[in-house]
Amino acid sequence: MGFSFSNHTIENLKNQINIIDVVGRVVPLKRAGSNYKGVCPFHNEKTPSFVVSEPKQIFTCFGCGATGDAIEFVKRYYNLDFSEAIEKLAGEYGIALEKNTFNDNREVYYKVNKLAANFFYKAFTEKANKGYAYMKRRGISPAILKKFGIGYADAQWDSLYKYLLSQGVDKKIMVELGLVSESKGKYYDKFRNRVIFPIINTSGKVIGFGGRAIDAEDNPKYLNSAESKIFQKKYNLYGLNISRQSVGKEGFIILVEGYMDTIALYQSGIENVAASLGTALTENQAKLIKRYTRDVILSYDADGAGRAAALRGLDILRKEECKVKVLHVTDGKDPDEYIKKNGKTAFLKLVEDALPYGDYKLESAKAGYDLTKDEDKIDYIKKATDIIRQLGPVEQEIYIKKLSKDLKIAEGAIRMELLGNDSTEKASFTQTREEKEEISSSEITPIEKTLLKVMLTDESYISRIADFPQILESDFAVRIYETLAEEYRRNQLIDLNKIMDGLTSEGAACLQEIMDHIIVGGNEEQVFDDCIKTWKDKNLAKEEQRLISLLSMADEEDNQERIRELTDQLMKVQKERKTNSRGI
Repeated sequence: MGFSFSNHTIENLKNQINIIDVVGRVVPLKRAGSNYKGVCPFHNEKTPSFVVSEPKQIFTCFGCGATGDAIEFVKRYYNLDFSEAIEKLAGEYGIALEKNTFNDNREVYYKVNKLAANFFYKAFTEKANKGYAYMKRRGISPAILKKFGIGYADAQWDSLYKYLLSQGVDKKIMVELGLVSESKGKYYDKFRNRVIFPIINTSGKVIGFGGRAIDAEDNPKYLNSAESKIFQKKYNLYGLNISRQSVGKEGFIILVEGYMDTIALYQSGIENVAASLGTALTENQAKLIKRYTRDVILSYDADGAGRAAALRGLDILRKEECKVKVLHVTDGKDPDEYIKKNGKTAFLKLVEDALPYGDYKLESAKAGYDLTKDEDKIDYIKKATDIIRQLGPVEQEIYIKKLSKDLKIAEGAIRMELLGNDSTEKASFTQTREEKEEISSSEITPIEKTLLKVMLTDESYISRIADFPQILESDFAVRIYETLAEEYRRNQLIDLNKIMDGLTSEGAACLQEIMDHIIVGGNEEQVFDDCIKTWKDKNLAKEEQRLISLLSMADEEDNQERIRELTDQLMKVQKERKTNSRGI
């Protein structure tokens, strides 16, 4: 059963509690005139700026701006939602609450997951097992293993199933939670011979599990609970239930990719850390992060997938008005490896040197270019100006100067490149996120539709498309591609139904239309090549028109060397178009 509270119930609760008592339980307060003062629990400070007013029954921090009543304080301090804060206060003060109830069996699901978590934990701790031996080899201490509730699923096919059955758990619920699978009327455990990482939300409820394979031959390497009524990856972060207060005190969060990264950093003393439950950070996760801090350090793996995820994460967090930087792990594939090899101090130096949004985007755009060559430098400048165009006016000014200094190109030339696109393209940046999401699937280009069909038909093209990072332009196509790449990287196969489940109804309809109406007919290679050539011709045509436009505006007073340079560029582009068109 779910519930809500009436205004009368909430006001009755407020009338029976004193904010001085509520706050004073966790924050030492001293009287200061008619108010009380203390050190703010929501940010680091040495001089008290946190004031609590007994007459007004509110708190205010003049350092970080936090303010509210007793319920708001409990929400913030314990990271609870509104109803949970009310229940906590009522329980502590022995106040009866009148609930408006409605049907919801979430509590049953939470209870079953807790039973499973306890089962896995006992298997991990009460006798020798491969899971404990594995985590010990990874250097994780017993205290940290206990704190994160690490468990072990044995190699038997039905250990958990039999246990839950003995506890009276409905088989249907076991399957819905992804704890058990069913085939031809037979039930078997989903997690077998794996280290188990309970996924716990900020309210302390077990919502799902991650299982790490112990033996190299077991695939996939990581296996997560199926999404259910209480578990959706896009709304949660691993470890935030433990690290949330450290995030508030440190003022920023380090976002990593995996369970072990989170645990290793936490054990080293870097406690303001959480994992994004996969490389693809979502807008909902960004909103969750923003509840605790607006300052984010992304520390994903150093491989291609990790870098791609960092780039997407930058944009998502920026849309939520977060201040985001990217940390480069310079010695080791991931944060787990790095901190074990180099220690806490060295990792904190990486945090200190993390690259801001603009710097990382520009640095990443350099990949694959030889900037000693004019052609590569020109291509890079186009990419770089596209990035700078998306920044605010002050940021644009800063990065124009940086780019000019880096490439030894006049600032004026870079500004001209920035102004080269038409007003329609510029206007597109002013669209709200909601407008983009609403129209994204309808604006997908024919090339994008065809390439998505090719990748869904033959997974080998997923890696090949990475050689043409700009070919997918619409948010919808990019999102589908990243989902396909992540799914294939983890499981070496594509589950179309799973992809569909993660889309809006409009997105799912668009993808289904692609599957139904785009025909590749066993000619994937030819179709793929044609798409690449058509895309290249489109870009070359755009560049040809830009150069012609610049030359048409030139007069005798223009720098003749610049005119010759533009003419040479135009001839080169026209030659490339002619060569490319022979294959279309």
